[in-house]
Amino acid sequence: MKDRDSRMNGLGRFFGVGVGPGDPELLTLKALRVLQESPVICMPKKGEHSRSYALSIVSSYLDPARQELLELVFPMKRDLDLLPTYWRAATDEIIVRLRAGRDVAFITEGDPLLFGTFIYVYDLLRQAEPSVAIEIVPGVSSVNASAASALLPLATTSDRLAIVPASYALEELSDILQRFDTVVLLKVNDVFDRVLDILESLSLTDRAVYVRRCTSPQEEIVRDVRTLRGQKLDYLSQVIVRK
Repeated sequence: MKDRDSRMNGLGRFFGVGVGPGDPELLTLKALRVLQESPVICMPKKGEHSRSYALSIVSSYLDPARQELLELVFPMKRDLDLLPTYWRAATDEIIVRLRAGRDVAFITEGDPLLFGTFIYVYDLLRQAEPSVAIEIVPGVSSVNASAASALLPLATTSDRLAIVPASYALEELSDILQRFDTVVLLKVNDVFDRVLDILESLSLTDRAVYVRRCTSPQEEIVRDVRTLRGQKLDYLSQVIVRK
């Protein structure tokens, strides 16, 4: 019903499309269809002169001759006073195209609803244009893909699994690691040495695996995480601790 109402109002449809962690072959068939049918593809990038990682995953499936590729800047910062300005600017760009009756697909690496930039735009769009038809196409998350690359089960039977952005949870990390059977630590690049200190204090370094840019040509798996101390790490990296 909402899809029909959106069309009656002359509005395009808005899709949040997860394009997976890096390997283009992990794109779902539905995601591929939506991307190839949508006249506007928008994607996040971290700066004016950066390239969208999500776009690099799906670029071979798109046709710039008939599709608009709209790059939107979402700085990788923690400044909550600054970031909403970028979220609103991106949403405004999308609304212009939806009001022109054009479908818009917002692509994001991994899954749109798991720590995805898409979520901020989704919330603002629902407030500004509540009658727009919105559909979310889930994608393979980096959590699942990293575990698969490392051949590491995430959970079985009664195991408890936690997915934690390490840079926001350092104070609680020791407690989390003790309470859960498997902990996936995202956003470890800037705080890795402090994470390593906590792992060492709990005798968990031998239970931790580092995965960088899973399923992409730049994938790296490190099973002795102590060798990474003091190194500059990739933003797209995580640590899986499996007890």
